[in-house]
Amino acid sequence: MSNKKTISAFSPLALYNLISAIGWSYILYSVIFNYPKLGQPLFFIKTKSIVTLVQCGAIIEILNSILGIVRSPILTTIAQVASRLLVVIGIFQLLPESENAQKLPYITLLFAWSITEIVRYMFYFFTLTVKNGAPKCLIYLRYNLFWILYPTGVTSELLIIYSSLNWAQSKFCVWYKWTLIGSMLTYIPGLPMLFLHMVAQRKKVMKSLRETHKKHN
Repeated sequence: MSNKKTISAFSPLALYNLISAIGWSYILYSVIFNYPKLGQPLFFIKTKSIVTLVQCGAIIEILNSILGIVRSPILTTIAQVASRLLVVIGIFQLLPESENAQKLPYITLLFAWSITEIVRYMFYFFTLTVKNGAPKCLIYLRYNLFWILYPTGVTSELLIIYSSLNWAQSKFCVWYKWTLIGSMLTYIPGLPMLFLHMVAQRKKVMKSLRETHKKHN
């Protein structure tokens, strides 16, 4: 019998994860059903604010990490959230003229982000509130979808940032352009580090699932 402690589904932390999953579900719904009707750039114009709002909710994760409410590493959490905020605020809101924000990379970005976050937040929600933890199907998705979604999301982010460079200089200043360039350069060490971390996590989780399966057969 599991000794895992659970919390109420109405606790602030559980509700945060559930509401976040619902927010990203709405964005995925918009990509699937509204984008084909609207096309680009109208879809970007109509959705960039709600995408920014939903993503800004992740600031709570930084506070949770700093306060020790969750065990996520503080620096890693700040880096991951900050890179997303740079895109949604620094580009979608401040540089909406950016070419790739109004083209296909915006769609692939939302597709990768929304699926990743729906799975992640629902995984956390069930882990917190259900004694036996998240359903196996959700665990498999959590530790396998990244093979496709992580490179898709990162590539989309870089394409959008790159197309914003000239606009950043002409609309604001050369330092804003170099700030964006600097953010792109952080992907060089960051991408392999985070990707390999997910590979290592996947290996441990899949091994644990296989061992649990053997015990019950």
